[in-house]
Amino acid sequence: MAIGLFILAVIIQLAVVLAIFLLSLSRVTGSVVALVTIIVTAIISPWSLLLGIPIALLCLVLLVTPIRQSLITKPVYKALGGAMPSMSDTEREALDAGTSWWEKELFMGAPNWDTFASYPYPKLSEEEQSFIDNEVETLCAMLDEWKIQHEDKDLSPEAWQFIKSNGFLGLIIPKEFGGLEFSSYAQSRVMSKIASRSPTAAVTCMVPNSLGPGELLMHYGTDEQKQRWLPGLAKGDEVPCFGLTGPEAGSDAGAIPDTGVVCYGMHEGEQMLGLRMNFSKRWITLAPIATVVGLAFKMHDPEGLLGDPQKTDYGITCALVPASHKGVIIGPRHNPIGSPFMNGTVDGKDVFIPLDYIIGGVENAGRGWRMLMECLGVGRGISLPALSTSASEMTYLSVGAFAKVREQFKISVGKFEGVQDATSRMASNTYMLEAFRHLVTCGLNQGGTPSVMTAMAKYYATETMRSVVNDGMDVVGGRAVQMGPRNFLATPYQAIPVSITVEGANILTRSLMIFGQGAMRCHPYLFDELQLLQSEDKEGALKQFDILFFKHLGYTFNRGAKAFVAGYVGGSNDAPSFADAFTRPYYKHINRLSASFALTADMALGLLAGDLKRKEMLSGRLADIHGHLFIATAILQFYEHGTKSDSERLHAEVALQNSFYTIQEAFLSFFANFPNRMAASVVSFVTFPSGRIFTPPSDELKRQLGDTFMDDFAANPFRDYLKTMVYYNTDADDVTGRMENAYQTLIGIEPLWQKFKKAEHKDNFEGLTFEDHVVDASQKGDITEEEAEVLIQYNALRFDSLLTDVFDEHLLKALERSNPHSLENAVQQLTDYAQLKNEAQAKHGIVPNNEVASDNLAAPNSADEKIGDANPNHGYESDGDVEMVSEQDTAQEVQAQTDFADSSPKAEALDHRHRDAATHLNERMSSNHSLNKYSTDATETEHVDNAEKHDHSDITKESISNPSIDETSTPDTKWQDGLRRDESDKV
Repeated sequence: MAIGLFILAVIIQLAVVLAIFLLSLSRVTGSVVALVTIIVTAIISPWSLLLGIPIALLCLVLLVTPIRQSLITKPVYKALGGAMPSMSDTEREALDAGTSWWEKELFMGAPNWDTFASYPYPKLSEEEQSFIDNEVETLCAMLDEWKIQHEDKDLSPEAWQFIKSNGFLGLIIPKEFGGLEFSSYAQSRVMSKIASRSPTAAVTCMVPNSLGPGELLMHYGTDEQKQRWLPGLAKGDEVPCFGLTGPEAGSDAGAIPDTGVVCYGMHEGEQMLGLRMNFSKRWITLAPIATVVGLAFKMHDPEGLLGDPQKTDYGITCALVPASHKGVIIGPRHNPIGSPFMNGTVDGKDVFIPLDYIIGGVENAGRGWRMLMECLGVGRGISLPALSTSASEMTYLSVGAFAKVREQFKISVGKFEGVQDATSRMASNTYMLEAFRHLVTCGLNQGGTPSVMTAMAKYYATETMRSVVNDGMDVVGGRAVQMGPRNFLATPYQAIPVSITVEGANILTRSLMIFGQGAMRCHPYLFDELQLLQSEDKEGALKQFDILFFKHLGYTFNRGAKAFVAGYVGGSNDAPSFADAFTRPYYKHINRLSASFALTADMALGLLAGDLKRKEMLSGRLADIHGHLFIATAILQFYEHGTKSDSERLHAEVALQNSFYTIQEAFLSFFANFPNRMAASVVSFVTFPSGRIFTPPSDELKRQLGDTFMDDFAANPFRDYLKTMVYYNTDADDVTGRMENAYQTLIGIEPLWQKFKKAEHKDNFEGLTFEDHVVDASQKGDITEEEAEVLIQYNALRFDSLLTDVFDEHLLKALERSNPHSLENAVQQLTDYAQLKNEAQAKHGIVPNNEVASDNLAAPNSADEKIGDANPNHGYESDGDVEMVSEQDTAQEVQAQTDFADSSPKAEALDHRHRDAATHLNERMSSNHSLNKYSTDATETEHVDNAEKHDHSDITKESISNPSIDETSTPDTKWQDGLRRDESDKV
């Protein structure tokens, strides 16, 4: 009995402590509740004081201020102050730059789903949609990336003029200055569509609308500067560039050696106070053609000419200088990995500029780093994610088409499980990128400069795009390896390193920026605590630190308690109001993982302090957790506003499982490598008490998504949606339209094609070539003349879409490719194999196999042979409701076929409107085939004899080159998907 009461009392004490943390009670309230609980449990069992006394002592310490500060606050303040490295003004500005948004909710471990549900989903205005449908569409039609990259090394003069005169360089500039003033989402959509056609043109339009003088002027420029420059930038009369990086300053832009020293000098004939500039910049996009140059430099005033002798070093400053200014040298072009967007150098030695060239005037001297961090953040969230999303979406469309059209081993390559491992990853990653773009631009549309979110967008968008394009290269293989104007994957593949490198190198962004800035911008107490640790007023700082530190402890224990409970009973059931049966479990997972992340981040910050800055692998794992929590919410938001079809849910499910598995592995790798093993073990036990809880997508899910990847229209509405995001066309002579044209044609005739290929692979037809087999099938009556034409025409498109380019000896000019299977060349593919074989068999008295076997395409060769999808020898899909000639038995179908037994064959032979379609095709393609080998009807023999009086070769060539049937014979015929189809045709 006594033992039972003791256990009960201890359980009560622990439960109350847990409740204090879960309810996040204040220091005073929580201490009082704990003391009352100890007294009550002591009455139940005095032995409970073994645990109660230590708790009571701790509560008394927390309640008595002098004791608390002496025993806890002062030692902690001193220890942390010594552990934290000194923070320069530049670092402080960088960490303090920007705002926070939804990523802060996830960092703090208790996301507010009502807030999430209230975010306005980004949409285009009528003006923005019209611009994309008209101006952007027109520009894309003007662009030929092969010609741009390999011949002109530049955009055409017409494209340049169109870009300038239609406001592409002024998307962000307010309308009062002549700009378009588009939303962040609209900017992203514009850049995506241009990039789907030409990365060179996209980068050209991207830079002025991200890191450029326009952005800086809008936020920080004086009224005079805005009036001077913004109208010209909006109209394209002024072309901007911005010089930040140099030979000695890349990722560490704060270390730029370029200087501006305050002095007196001459400008436009009069002496004035200004800056003597010395700078050397490289990798500056648009520099070779810029009319105005933005410059970042370190400003110094050694003589105190600005009025403050104590302040000689102002720090990084930004100025705007005309490219024609005396001493400014626009140097030669760079060649950024073969992508010929304008990129080059800007140099200057002892260049004198007036002080009013400083952006924002002298008042903004030394504020350049903060300005750059905030403006860079916005650009990172729009431009490069847009280009990455576009590249992935074009890869999805093109590779999906290729995977269906291209056949190996009697099956579409997209049906192989090894390929589906890659294509399912491509599909889910592309879905993730489009979702990611929507949530990021949603945040940017609401204003502010969320630097952490945009750093996530830059890193995870470009890295995911790298994965998608690399997977696409693996699937397409040789078709993507051979360069030329037909190659639809080489351009995005070559451009990958540019996206990975610019606007913050990816390694740096992941290992330093995302969690480093995230801790400062998203943690509720950390930045203020760091400020107090470096304060010179130690006594005053200690009092404030005492308050903040215990709030911080309460926050940490609250997240720890939530993580602990979630580890055993699952996460909180909080979710947005629109959550459904599919999404609700994922919101629960996010609640759990968000609380676990808050606890883990606090452990890392508290125990490693300043050392965490150097533990970049650990920081990178924390970045992966934070980033994929954000990505998971983006996927859920995008799904909510989508079709919610089975195929879209499949995309979302695989994408979500990938993100959760990535988060879990990042947690476990972090714990396995954390220096303090005891702390890591405790937090690991709290957050993952049962070990791994997430698995990567199953093989079955991958197979399903791999199949869906090759579907279109209602079977895969996400693919249909992607067509509206990019420059989409089905032009058979276009670099991307060629494959899409073949794919769409196949979709239109797929049942016929599959049934024919099944029979072909079962050796049901005589001949050596595809054309032989089509003629043989037609002669047997298995397909109609029109179906034969459809097969020949699609085969020509299919073959052409798979051709790669060939060049002259010096690889200077791509040569024209001929298509041996085109309609005009198809007759050349016919052989006399069947005739020779049958003559030899007749000579030796052998009965041809085709006289024994059924002429039905779907018929088995033996009673025991499996047919259709049950046949393991092929991988073709089910045939649906397709019926061949021999299967048509309705009154209408029978009436549509000529009955030679009850007809006048001589009259019908003279009138092609009454001839049987198969016989017509036999006559047209008879040069190398015996037409009477299947005929027993004397009338048909007479027909053949008449036909043989003509020059077979001439007839065949003429008929194949002009395959149309007389219009009077098929008045209801119309074209569909590039092929002529009759409404009564069941294919």
